[in-house]
Amino acid sequence: MAAGAAALPAAQVLAGQPTAPPAVGAAANTAPALALVSRHLQWTSADHGLDVAQRAGFPAIIWTVRRGAHVEPAAVRTELPRIIKATQAAGLATPMVITGIGDAQSEGIEATLATLQNLGIRLYRAAAPRYDYAAPFQPQYDGFRAKLEQLARLNEKYGTTAAFHTHAYADTIGGSAWDLWMLMRDIDPRFVGINYDIGHVMAKGGAGWRESIRALGPYLHSVSIKDFRWEKLAQVPAGQWPWRTRLVPPGEGMVNFGDFFRYLQASGFAGPLETYYEYLAQVPGVAAPFDMLGTDVGKWQLTIPEAAFVALLQRDVQFYRQAWTMALTTPAPPPFSVKAPD
Repeated sequence: MAAGAAALPAAQVLAGQPTAPPAVGAAANTAPALALVSRHLQWTSADHGLDVAQRAGFPAIIWTVRRGAHVEPAAVRTELPRIIKATQAAGLATPMVITGIGDAQSEGIEATLATLQNLGIRLYRAAAPRYDYAAPFQPQYDGFRAKLEQLARLNEKYGTTAAFHTHAYADTIGGSAWDLWMLMRDIDPRFVGINYDIGHVMAKGGAGWRESIRALGPYLHSVSIKDFRWEKLAQVPAGQWPWRTRLVPPGEGMVNFGDFFRYLQASGFAGPLETYYEYLAQVPGVAAPFDMLGTDVGKWQLTIPEAAFVALLQRDVQFYRQAWTMALTTPAPPPFSVKAPD
C-alpha cells in the first residue's frame, strides 16, 4: 500500500498547492492540500513548527489566528505576514487560516481580513454559533441569517471567504451541516460556506453525511479529517445516556474514509484537508497517554520526545495518503446499507 502511494505523482495523492474556493460552477483541477493545523504545534515556536511540519511530510500548514495561538488577533497585521513569509521560504503552502470569527462584529475582524487580502489568502475558518434550547429556533435562525448576510458583505469588500466549521457539540448550529447550509444557501458562496468536519458530522448524524455533503455544492470550501467511535460508559448516573464520542487515530474508528474520499474525488474538491490530531496517543516508554491536541502557546509543554511526536504526525499522514490512493484505485463498494446482515 505504501509503495503504491509513493508511486503516484504527488498531485494524484494529496497536493500541496494553495487553492482559493472555485468560482460558482467552476471545476476544481487540483488535488486537495493535506495540511497540518498549527494548533498541534502550540508547544513550540511557529518557526520551529515549520520544521516539524516538514519532517512529518506535510505540504501545507494552516495557521491559527485567535487568542492563545501563534498569531493573536491584536498582532495579526505584523505577525501573520512574518509567519507566512517563513512558511513560503520553507516550501509549504498556506491554503487557509483558522480564526475565531463568528460574525462581522468579531474581535479584530477587519484587521484580519485586510491582512489576508494583502497576503493573497482568501479562505478562513469561522466559528458557528450555539443554539439556545430554551428558546424557539426560528428567531435564532433569523438572527444568524442576518449576521451571515452582514459577514458576506464584509468578505466581499476584502475578497475573502468564511467557511463555518461543523462541530458536533450538542448545541452547535451546523453539526449535521444541513442547518448551516439552509441558512446560507441564498448567499453568494464566494463569501460564505462550510468547513466540513467528517468526524463531527458522522458523530452527529452517522451515515447522513452522504446527503448533507451533496447538498452543500459550491458551499463546500474545506474539509477537516479525523476519526471517532462511540463508547458506552460503564458507570453513569441513573437515567443518563451512557454513549460518548471518543476521538481516535484514523482508521481505528467509524469514519468511512473510503466512500468519503471517493466523493471528494468525484466532485472535484480542491481542498484543503485540515488534518487533526484530537486523540490521546500511547507512546512507548511514556506512562500516561499524550494529548495530541494540547493547549495554548506558552502553556503547552511537550512531555514526549520530539521524535515520537513527529512519528505520530507521520503515521496519520501516511494513513490519509494511503486512504486517498485506495479510493482512487479501487472500485466503489456495493450500495450502502445501515442494517447489518442477520
